[in-house]
Amino acid sequence: MEKIYSVFFILLVGTLFVNLQISNAAKTYRNAIPPIFIFGDSTADVGTNSFLPTSKIRADFPHNGIDFPNANPTGRFSNGYNSADFLSKLMGHRRSPKPYLYFLKTGLNNKMFRGVNFASGASGLLDVTGKDLNIVFMSAQIKQFRSVCSIMAYSKGREVAKNVLEKSMIAISVGSNDIFGYFESRSTVNPAVFINSLMTAYESHINVSVGNIKALYNLGARKFGIISVAPIGCCPSQRIHNATGGCLEIENTFAQAFYSSLDALLKKLSCELSGMKYALGNSYEMTINVINHPQLFNLTSVDTACCGEGWLNGEKICTSKANLCLNRNNYLFWDLYHPTQYASELAATTLYSGGQQFVTPMNFAQLAAAT
Repeated sequence: MEKIYSVFFILLVGTLFVNLQISNAAKTYRNAIPPIFIFGDSTADVGTNSFLPTSKIRADFPHNGIDFPNANPTGRFSNGYNSADFLSKLMGHRRSPKPYLYFLKTGLNNKMFRGVNFASGASGLLDVTGKDLNIVFMSAQIKQFRSVCSIMAYSKGREVAKNVLEKSMIAISVGSNDIFGYFESRSTVNPAVFINSLMTAYESHINVSVGNIKALYNLGARKFGIISVAPIGCCPSQRIHNATGGCLEIENTFAQAFYSSLDALLKKLSCELSGMKYALGNSYEMTINVINHPQLFNLTSVDTACCGEGWLNGEKICTSKANLCLNRNNYLFWDLYHPTQYASELAATTLYSGGQQFVTPMNFAQLAAAT
């Protein structure tokens, strides 16, 4: 779990000359690691909501983080690291970059130019999603990124900033909460119309001038790693509404429609926007594959949350008083909505190096290397 896939093995020989060579080599290596900027919801949140005192969606308390170094509840909705961390590791970073609000609190600095995590638990493509939860909406995440770009251009110059952004990975994981909200509100909007509204928001946000993909592109981003919606009807929180404990297939149908529409949108945008490259992760197929073949992944539970309360541990969130499983690497779900650290690593590895069944038209490793 703690492997870093690209490292220097440095032998200290005690001379100033060799130490200088090593220092220069290390600097070159660090500069070769593409910056990563992460947007989305709780699947990628590494503590954003912990900086929002009035946020109703947070995970900065035990048992969350029980497998993180020093058992620290970092605000990740996980027993340890999440997929944003593992993707960042695979790209050469130590873990996911810190939240934008961390930099805002501690001081904006050059570390931001290696990456920032903007993701906020409960956010969606639509600003109406999570509107009463005191979170950072996607539209606000884009505005935060705009601020980072401005600071970068001011401190490094426009040409350097342009080069940095062109090499950067833009990772986006969002959409699940919009679909949850559709069903929770008992919306009467035609499903096709609703999915189309999400695509409109993905392409160019309908209520603000900053947009989403087009806005990021206009700011200089060229490489987009997009993660689609998983089979959310199979979360423990949704299974408890099925008398058999099975998945809610109607929600899964929406997740599949979301992927198909997003696939078509990205193909269109890549033709319209010169230099745009993307990798689209099919979280639905990735996760269903695990659910249908758990033994291949050493999983013994794909329907019950490791941490929670009630039937399938899916009726209440994970807290220090909740039921806690001991064999966490054998569980797909950490809590009623989110994957375990183990499952997050499986997902990130598939996104990074998987075949076209799971990520298309290229995987994240190929996207990072693309010129």
